[in-house]
Amino acid sequence: MEAPLIIAGLVVVFLVVFFSIIPVGMWISAVASGVKISVFSLIGMKLRRVKPAKILGPMIKATKAGIVVKANELEAHLLAGGNVDNVVNALIAAERAGIDLSFEQASAIDLAGRDVFEAVKMSVTPKVIETPQISAVAKDGIELLVKARVTVRTNINQLIGGAGEATVLARVGEGIVTTVGSALTHSSVLENPDDISKVVLEKGLDSGTAYEIISIDIADIDIGRNIGANLQSLQAEANTKIAQAKAEERRAMAVALEQEMKAEVVKAEAEVPRAMAQALMSGNLGALDYYKLQNVQADTKMKKDIGNGVVDFVETKKNV
Repeated sequence: MEAPLIIAGLVVVFLVVFFSIIPVGMWISAVASGVKISVFSLIGMKLRRVKPAKILGPMIKATKAGIVVKANELEAHLLAGGNVDNVVNALIAAERAGIDLSFEQASAIDLAGRDVFEAVKMSVTPKVIETPQISAVAKDGIELLVKARVTVRTNINQLIGGAGEATVLARVGEGIVTTVGSALTHSSVLENPDDISKVVLEKGLDSGTAYEIISIDIADIDIGRNIGANLQSLQAEANTKIAQAKAEERRAMAVALEQEMKAEVVKAEAEVPRAMAQALMSGNLGALDYYKLQNVQADTKMKKDIGNGVVDFVETKKNV
């Protein structure tokens, strides 16, 4: 009586362990969907701590879409940190759109950190990127403020290692600045804005990027500042300051020369008394001649003071 109970208990334990290890329901769904996978493969996934649902679900989806994928490849991609479901969705979308995309290429793009499914969708439906307002100056000195819309689609073959949207926008901006800068007048740019698109597209700006530029459309052009006039005004102001500095330099040199000449005069005047003393001692100048010279100097000084409106205090007192 005890033996049948023990056997029944062991059977129950076995069934509980079996169903806890093997997702029988999912395995039945996989087999019914045409996915060829053995029970031992599911047990191996459990032992490797891989959730079978993350492998079987994408495999069923791929099989229904007519795409052959292997469980080992999906499991390896999952263990490497990839998004298996996103890769399978990208393969299905690429197959429907007629895009040549292999599992190895899709998994490499996914592991590189890019959204491979979004990239495939962008290959089918191009994306429009709008540039910020770009300032460019024509040869006549007038600034133009340009906005452009860039239509791009993903280049699957250059998605790994290719530059992103920021590089595309930077190159388009550079092309617009160069094209407007080579125009003789700003009015010619305003008359034919499509010339900007043609010239920029011919430069091959999408080389080395993860995108292919389909078209560049000028969305808006506004007239900005008169850069040429501003530069001429600044140049004239700078020239004025330079001329003032040179004039001040010449004035300072003239003042210095004047002071130097005055010093020479003072020096020469200082030699006069000594020369007169020598003349008196040598007899070349008599006392009477000396006093006459003193009177002449006094008269000259008085006349100069009167001419300047300055009267000696003693003379004024005598007159009173």
